[in-house]
Amino acid sequence: MAKPSFSRLSLVPLLLVALVNVTSGQGGGDGETFGPERGAGGTRRELVPALFIFGDSLIDNGNNNNLPSFAKANYYPYGIDFQGGATGRFSNGYTMVDEIAELLGLPLIPAYSEASGEEMLHGVNYASAAAGILDITGRNFWSVLCEQVGRIPFNQQIRNYENTLDQITDNLGADDAARSIARCIFFVGMGSNDYLNNYLMPNYPTQNQYSSQQFADLLVQQYTTQLTRLYNLGARKFVVAGLGLMGCIPNILAQDQNGRCSDTVNQLVLPFNSNVKTMINNLNADLPGAKFIYIDVYRMFYDILTRPTNYGFSVIDRGCCGVGRNSGQITCLPFETPCSNRNQYVFWDAFHPTERVNVIMGRESFSGNSKYVYPMNIQQLANLDLPTN
Repeated sequence: MAKPSFSRLSLVPLLLVALVNVTSGQGGGDGETFGPERGAGGTRRELVPALFIFGDSLIDNGNNNNLPSFAKANYYPYGIDFQGGATGRFSNGYTMVDEIAELLGLPLIPAYSEASGEEMLHGVNYASAAAGILDITGRNFWSVLCEQVGRIPFNQQIRNYENTLDQITDNLGADDAARSIARCIFFVGMGSNDYLNNYLMPNYPTQNQYSSQQFADLLVQQYTTQLTRLYNLGARKFVVAGLGLMGCIPNILAQDQNGRCSDTVNQLVLPFNSNVKTMINNLNADLPGAKFIYIDVYRMFYDILTRPTNYGFSVIDRGCCGVGRNSGQITCLPFETPCSNRNQYVFWDAFHPTERVNVIMGRESFSGNSKYVYPMNIQQLANLDLPTN
């Protein structure tokens, strides 16, 4: 989708139009949508007012572009299949949240660092490549000249959301802002870097300090505090993505002479996913008026990698763009020529899936059954009327 051209306007007036329409029942006629309906004849409605996104490179769409960091994807061939080109998405095209946004009837959600005007009308993406639940995660991507901005950790992403919320509240009023924000969806996908760019890195002490279970406990204790903070800032509808089959990504495959998945790494993330599921249940029980759902990315990836032909994939063990063993020792370089049959590849580069995988996972998350999304899917969450408190 080509990036629209707008003058540099404040977020507030345009986002407020959307939120006011929700509060007053305008736009959809039944209070279920706001703003202009999409599609010919208004047949496609917006299921939620806005989508707010927090995460790492799997769903970053440009927040790292202007940071002094090596964790960037704003160069060709990233975006080779995206109409807007190399926007900073770590994919050949769509990310998972791009697909989810469209299924919700929304336009693609802009990056916090780059959006302006009407681009911010339907939400903001705060995700940052190399970011983690822990502030220290991803320090290997820091710039020597400016250590503190190599990536935007989850805590800072929440502070960035607070800036957005403060503007909305100042202009709309606390009560109307709270009612509107409560109907938005908050998508959170964190944790991958806390393993790949922390626990598994030789220059971090965490593996010597914590067992796999202890580290998972540490992460989810912090994660619970962070999600509760978003709840206290008015968020009520949460989508939390688990970790995938990280032992089978090309970068890990490249570390084995025979290119085999690392069962050690795959087993390492299981306590985290288990803890997150327990956290979801606890938060649903403990936070009045909120609903948290869990996306089982691990199971999605397992099904794709063990039955690839069922999904139309023929290459599951190397990146479409990358250097070295399994095209995963060095990730996709500027102006490198990627594979031509990208739809047959599960992995785009050393760490990230192709657009086709992202679309499959986005669709399963949106309308799939409890095998992949628990205790309900995103579509059901969007349509859920939560009690006000």
